[in-house]
Amino acid sequence: MLKLWNRADRAISALMMLVVSIALWEIGCRLFDPPEFVLPAPSAIAAEMLHSPMYFLRETGYTLATTAAGFALAVVLGVAMAVGIVYSTWLERTLYTFLVALNSVPKVALAPVFVIWMGTGSKPKIAIALTIAVFAIVIDAVLGLRSADPELLALARTARASRLQILTKIQLPSALPSLFAGMKVAISFSLVGTIVGEFVAGDTGIGHAILLAEGMFQTPRMFVGVVILGVLGTLLFYTIDFLERLCVPWHVSQRGTSLARYA
Repeated sequence: MLKLWNRADRAISALMMLVVSIALWEIGCRLFDPPEFVLPAPSAIAAEMLHSPMYFLRETGYTLATTAAGFALAVVLGVAMAVGIVYSTWLERTLYTFLVALNSVPKVALAPVFVIWMGTGSKPKIAIALTIAVFAIVIDAVLGLRSADPELLALARTARASRLQILTKIQLPSALPSLFAGMKVAISFSLVGTIVGEFVAGDTGIGHAILLAEGMFQTPRMFVGVVILGVLGTLLFYTIDFLERLCVPWHVSQRGTSLARYA
């Protein structure tokens, strides 16, 4: 009950801060009256959103589907690569180094390459989302797999457990907290990758809507896209957080009240 109250208290505090910020923004726009194409008031942004709700809903749905596809592929491939890196010295030296090098390349530079390879549909956007998100998954999954209790691993080997049994019964469960931490980062990166793809070669999606609005100096419509992306990213992050609470309620991070209250 205390945990639910603390979460509700945090949500109310965040909502109050958001409301105050929007109110100050609206008051500032009415007092200083900047041109709408420079800085629209929140009321103008809301009016633009209400003017074409189905348009924004359709574009949001496309962006969400592409983001989810890229994220799901990043999780599957990232965990598979992490297992390979943990169990193979050769893969650690080659694949791990390759991923570090790939992560260092700006993904905007890779986007045109994916467009040439895959066309202008959803495939290059999914590929960009996957490329950006997979590194966080691999890093945290490797850390989690290597953090399994060595005494428990020794006991399993003594009991003649197979590698697959050790992996599925001990290492993967112990890696879940680290894996979910990587997934929280990766879901945001997937959204960023999708928008990058829509900027480079998109004909639909929120990123494409923002570009169209920019070309016509429709700043309120651009802000609608930005607001939608902020809300979408927040919802995706807390969806992963909710799944983490369901899957690893036993972990220390899910117990009790934050120690910061007693610091």
